[in-house]
Amino acid sequence: MSAPKLAVFGLDCAEPSLVFDRFAADLPTLTGLRNSGLWGKLRSCDPPITCPAWMVMVTGRTPGELGIYGFRNRADRSYTGLNLATSTSIKTDTVWDVAGRAGKNCISFAVPLTFPVKPIRGCQISCWLTPGNDSNFAYPPELKAEINRVIGPYRPDVKFRVEDKEKLYADLNETTDNHFAIAQHLLKTKSWDFFMMVEMGTDRIHHAFWKYFDESHPRHPKGNPQQGWMREYYKKIDAQLARHIDLLPDDTWIAVVSDHGIKGMIGGIFFNEWLANEGYLTLKERAPQKEQIGKAKIDWSKTKAWGDGGYYGRLFLNVRGREPEGIVAPEEVEGLRRELKDKLEALADEQGKNIGTRVLYPEKIYPKVEGFAPDLIVYFGDLAWRSMGTIGGPDKTIYTYENDTGPDDANHAPDGMLILTNKRRFTSGQTGPGERQGMKIHDCAKTYLKLLGVEPSVQIGGTAIDLTGLG
Repeated sequence: MSAPKLAVFGLDCAEPSLVFDRFAADLPTLTGLRNSGLWGKLRSCDPPITCPAWMVMVTGRTPGELGIYGFRNRADRSYTGLNLATSTSIKTDTVWDVAGRAGKNCISFAVPLTFPVKPIRGCQISCWLTPGNDSNFAYPPELKAEINRVIGPYRPDVKFRVEDKEKLYADLNETTDNHFAIAQHLLKTKSWDFFMMVEMGTDRIHHAFWKYFDESHPRHPKGNPQQGWMREYYKKIDAQLARHIDLLPDDTWIAVVSDHGIKGMIGGIFFNEWLANEGYLTLKERAPQKEQIGKAKIDWSKTKAWGDGGYYGRLFLNVRGREPEGIVAPEEVEGLRRELKDKLEALADEQGKNIGTRVLYPEKIYPKVEGFAPDLIVYFGDLAWRSMGTIGGPDKTIYTYENDTGPDDANHAPDGMLILTNKRRFTSGQTGPGERQGMKIHDCAKTYLKLLGVEPSVQIGGTAIDLTGLG
């Protein structure tokens, strides 16, 4: 199968249960695309988070192979050395690299981990990591002035962990409109065979408004005025997609995809407080208020393990000969990991009920482990609880029901979504092959290249999704 063009519309964190079920009747474009093609849940990577999930999608490589385990990654074996993931972290081919070498013109717009921009055959505008409109967010460089002249300043992202929800919702809508205006301009004025954009707004509205929308959320305020904002935002996205599809040639393949889903966040576990309470971490001095683990005064001569915060927990062991002041003998590592795994998976809530934590070994879930991976990957409550990296203060409880980095009501779920069809099928109302089971994010890259009629390079991982019924 081959086709001259492929347009990929990425919706970060778009939740399949909303698109396929709860909001389906209000989303004529997405529902029409689904009816004309194949669709289903798309299993994300481990961990199912924006960084690295989108790069997994466009490289076919696992986080272990990429050496990217989150937005922040250990830069070395020191206790404080952290690097922020950027485009410079990506050392393997992407879909647009391979397609470009095959003579295809490509547009990459706002795909996470594309800042700073890199030269491609076509054009690229960087992602939400872009510091602002003053930065060099475009390739070729003259594209920046063009965007500012025709559309106005590029708005990479919104601050979503804020208390002023009305202002946030207005900012989110304006930023989304800015992104789609830029995307329309690129589609209309640039030569392209492969187009890919990612809208982060779907992620931001989930994290900022989930408790207002989800009546089953433990802190849902009944009768709140924000109740319908989630549906209205999805309707906006659907309408924007319709405008963009109108611009596509009739023989264009269309993919609408998300990198992971969403679920309500019950609360958070103070990971390092738990480690301290269990005797694995020792402080020289306890701060009067909670502080990030990187600032805490830790007695490394008495510490076996520490944890990092985020949507999931990363546990690191203080190994002799590996860390600067390591005390865990190398031959004790496996036994200690098993001990910690067993204890973490037995973790209960304040009522004594097991919360369902899952603990993963990186070397067992990745074919290769690059960089400085965690010794254990921890999904507190199977991602219904956030990992809090802070420690200190007068209260040594491990439980919290507020986020330590600002208001946030949701955590990530492991299933995103994929809808795949072509414009001719969509506009003619042709019925597609329907729901497809077992699709995985790692398999998107080869699928995209197959649709473009391009042979993937050896660096592209995964296997192409079964496209039976789309001919």
